[in-house]
Amino acid sequence: MNPLDAHDIVTTLGTIGVLAALFIETGLLVGLLLPGDSLLFIAGLAASGTAREIFGDQLSYTQLMIWAPIAATAGSQIGHWLGAKYGRPIFDRPDSRFFNQERVQQTQRWLMKYGLGKALILSHFIPFVRTLLNPLCGIIGIPAKKFFFWNVIGSYIWTVGIISAGYLLGEKLKGSVDKYLLPIIALIIVVSLLPILFEIIREKKRK
Repeated sequence: MNPLDAHDIVTTLGTIGVLAALFIETGLLVGLLLPGDSLLFIAGLAASGTAREIFGDQLSYTQLMIWAPIAATAGSQIGHWLGAKYGRPIFDRPDSRFFNQERVQQTQRWLMKYGLGKALILSHFIPFVRTLLNPLCGIIGIPAKKFFFWNVIGSYIWTVGIISAGYLLGEKLKGSVDKYLLPIIALIIVVSLLPILFEIIREKKRK
């Protein structure tokens, strides 16, 4: 199984794989490259009426609606706790293949630009940012209860929204969704990366 391939995760590990990936991506730095948005969308497809023709099995839409927000919330809280307890040594270390200071700086600008509530909600839809923002909030001393309030809202909107989009599309395009699957996933990835691209362009202009 390729852990960076959303289709593989859903096909091989099912609901448990989806929940584990959500927890790791939102809570641990090693989850920076996990396919959060496309994974949620494919999980929604796998819970729809077209699931068996694409995945060979069908996930429970109800279970996804209950447990996906919880997994994302729990992961984000772990990220906040790790940042508060161990964050400074981790974030002061040199750049590596999966971690670099530029991503940290982009995330800090994101928090300063939007404020805590809006930043936490929007960050769930942005790769890298949804992983890095949680420990950063712990590092700068944002109270866990205040972080938890906005984290719950953001996690719920993100997971339920994208899973439901995949589910509804699967129900609507029964028998033909497989033709559109790859283009839709590519579109999701491009759209999710656009804010990061715009931020990089703005930063280059400022420099």
